[in-house]
Amino acid sequence: MNTAGQTGAQTGRLSVLAAAWVVARRDFVAILFSRSFFFFLLGPLFPVIVAVLAGSVGSHVDQMAAQPAVGIVMTSADADAVVQARDSLSERLGTGLPGVVVLKRLEPGEVYDPAQAFAGRQANIAAILSGTPQAPVLTGPKGQIEGWSGGIAMIAAQAVAGPLAPWPDVALRTTATSNANDRAGRLRTAQTAQMLLFLLTMMLAGMVLSNLVEEKGNKIIEVLAAAIPMEAVFLGKLFAMLAVSLVGIAVWGGIGITLYLAAGSAVPHLPVPAVGWPLLIALGVIYFAMAYLLLGSVFLSIGSMATTVREVQTLSMPVTMLQLMIFFLASYAMTQPGTGIELFSVFFPFSSPFAMLARAAQDPALWPHAAAVLGQGVCVLLLVRVGAGIFRKRVMKSGQAGAKRKSHRARVQRHAPDVSGVAAQNV
Repeated sequence: MNTAGQTGAQTGRLSVLAAAWVVARRDFVAILFSRSFFFFLLGPLFPVIVAVLAGSVGSHVDQMAAQPAVGIVMTSADADAVVQARDSLSERLGTGLPGVVVLKRLEPGEVYDPAQAFAGRQANIAAILSGTPQAPVLTGPKGQIEGWSGGIAMIAAQAVAGPLAPWPDVALRTTATSNANDRAGRLRTAQTAQMLLFLLTMMLAGMVLSNLVEEKGNKIIEVLAAAIPMEAVFLGKLFAMLAVSLVGIAVWGGIGITLYLAAGSAVPHLPVPAVGWPLLIALGVIYFAMAYLLLGSVFLSIGSMATTVREVQTLSMPVTMLQLMIFFLASYAMTQPGTGIELFSVFFPFSSPFAMLARAAQDPALWPHAAAVLGQGVCVLLLVRVGAGIFRKRVMKSGQAGAKRKSHRARVQRHAPDVSGVAAQNV
């Protein structure tokens, strides 16, 4: 006898997975084909447009602003010697030396206050070099002249020494790369991937909370809780919102790839990660899903305890702050491979997706990722059960209280005619 099947047929309740699939399909279709989803897709484009415009304006301002230079106030012979020494050193040393501009050529024995050269100047002069090459005097703001003192001393010494002696040619032997370059490049790739994962998670995980509070306010969630297991409701909502987020990421990713290909060499290229780009992208999708489910399950638990939007904001703020701290922990652990702090960030469920994605960019080993994803999945199931238990307890408590109130009102109504009749007889 199939007692379980007969019991399921008699009760008419779906299994947890089947009920979760029904809830997920309902929420996914309802959100995907709503008008608000279109504006949801447009939302992140506005900050990107503002950032691009701000960057272009800033670069234009930088190009228009001349580099600060050192103004020379010396006799003609000394000024020419300083300018020639600076040009000679700059040709061989490259950048790093301050630019020099002759502001005033003094006559022999002429006394001149260098501070006067700042008044009414047209050039971008940050300091004044006076005196002689043998005893130079640099006048200007403290921070500026302290940073330039070494370069000015080199220029003055070369002006005293005269023309540069020939320097030997250095033979160059190039290699494809080095360990230091590989580590620095992969660290930059890991930091970029980690930052992108954090921004997407924080931007999209809040949809779970808003959807739950909305349905809790119009009593839909209570109808679902009475028909199917609460764990199925939570799982269905989590995976529906995850699917909606993945659709949004796919749209944004397509736009980003199009812009990247159109920009060409204007966009800086990130070094190839240790596991390669295809596998890093696949791991990025997996770790986004796990980070989303972990944070979304916490938000569902918060939604089960909140009844108003104000309570939601009050309860979710500590979670958001803790998530920032977790991101900083994972970012710091990324620079300390093999240490205790890095191992803690890997095993701690909420920081594990960020730490493991950064590790994928720096370490080619793949087996730790399977173990990490398995542990994160177990943590998601535990959080869903805890959140569902909290919600079930609160819903059942409110339902029992509501039943008691209804029973009390019914008893009052039954006795009300008798009371009115007695009152009429007394009158």
